[in-house]
Amino acid sequence: MIDKLIILLYLLLMVGAGYLGMRRSRTAEDFTVAGRRLGPFMYTSAMSTVVLGAASTVGGVSLGYQYGISGMVLVLSLAIGIAAIGVFFAGTLFRSGVYTVPDAMSRRFGGPSRTLSSVIVVFYTLMVGVGQIIGIGTVLTVVFGVSPGTAAFIGWATIMLYSVAGGMWSITLTDVVQFLVKTLGVFVVLLPLVIHRAGGLPHIRDSLPADFFSPTGIGVGTIGAYFLLFFFGFLIDQGNWQRLLTARSERVARWGAVVSGLYCALYGLAGALIGTAGRVLLPHLANPDDAYARIAALVLPVGLFGLVVAAALAASMSTASGLLIGASTVLTNDVLRPLGGARLSSVRANRIALFAVGLVALAVSYAVDSVVGAVTVAADLLAAALLVPVVGAMFWRRSTTPAAIGSVLAGSVVCVAFMAVSGLYANEPVMYGMAAALVVFVAVSLVTRPDPAVAGLAFEELPDPNAAPSASGERPAVAQPVPSSRRA
Repeated sequence: MIDKLIILLYLLLMVGAGYLGMRRSRTAEDFTVAGRRLGPFMYTSAMSTVVLGAASTVGGVSLGYQYGISGMVLVLSLAIGIAAIGVFFAGTLFRSGVYTVPDAMSRRFGGPSRTLSSVIVVFYTLMVGVGQIIGIGTVLTVVFGVSPGTAAFIGWATIMLYSVAGGMWSITLTDVVQFLVKTLGVFVVLLPLVIHRAGGLPHIRDSLPADFFSPTGIGVGTIGAYFLLFFFGFLIDQGNWQRLLTARSERVARWGAVVSGLYCALYGLAGALIGTAGRVLLPHLANPDDAYARIAALVLPVGLFGLVVAAALAASMSTASGLLIGASTVLTNDVLRPLGGARLSSVRANRIALFAVGLVALAVSYAVDSVVGAVTVAADLLAAALLVPVVGAMFWRRSTTPAAIGSVLAGSVVCVAFMAVSGLYANEPVMYGMAAALVVFVAVSLVTRPDPAVAGLAFEELPDPNAAPSASGERPAVAQPVPSSRRA
């Protein structure tokens, strides 16, 4: 009962943070990017929590349970990806004012590319959000003894309450709490206790096959596939781009992302060690995704178990809320606003879009049964279809619109075809999809001419098609910087 009360108190705390965020969300910019005012601690906390979701926590422990130390490769790929975003993308995105992936495509390649990329980005963010909802259900089922569907609904309803209320401000405030909870729960409580209960590292090593302690135990092919999926995929992850633009300066965005990457790598190692030790304690689990909650229930006393379960919920809820607002932002900024103007990018429109996206995610979560699998399928399509043209839009001035459209279509078709032939979770779809996209993009760019309006311009010099006309009737080329008086 004490553990259940701790978890319920945590859920109520999230709703309370949503109320505080609602009071700060007065404009669409407040709702979508927290007014671009986050300092180093809040920004780094938020960036870390959007990475460390159910796939990193529940899924990371599950992979450690199955494969040992090499199970950290999934989270390590994410960690390297989030650091790379800060190093390579922060300056370009800050100077251009772009904060959605479809907007980046449309700046160089025009409206059709915005539509295509919006469909793919919304699908990706929805599916990864679905993975988080599944993770929440897995954890709450163990604690409360309810069905996975009911447990997922409880977590989903909490996320919707605080996210719809205050948007990114609410999500950021909850992220800070969730960052502290998961740090205490995983590093300070669960990791040392489960290793001690399993007899210490020497006994764990003696009790398990040698490949549990090999850095390539999970398989070289799987390591390569995870790197392609989660490193390259994370470079164009809408949730990451949106969090990047919440920072109050380019410097905070860049170095905060690097620090977040280091933290996430350590988190991945901790999860793999927990799963490895858990294999000694619980060698015959029917479902490896249950490892996190079952291990915690076995080794932790009353009270601490509630904290560790709250840490798993924190991981899933923070990532889910960030991804769902990413999907709703793309809908309002890149789909609805071009159709209906500023009225459809208001705070009210953003709230309606976020709730609608959340409903779809909840419905899909009832039809998908694997946390890592849901994320893998979505990341396959995102990386195969969009990585090449997005990077080309930002860094290759010779790239052209026909090349971008052809690249998206080629990457998507080849990826889906290999999913059908090799299986949804095979390694080949993303590899061959990205290769096809690259060949088409380069070849078509070299034989076609860029749009004269954008030819030769650096990405940050490209005109914003959504910017309001100036008094002279011209649209500004670059988004205006946030005044220093508005930065917190």
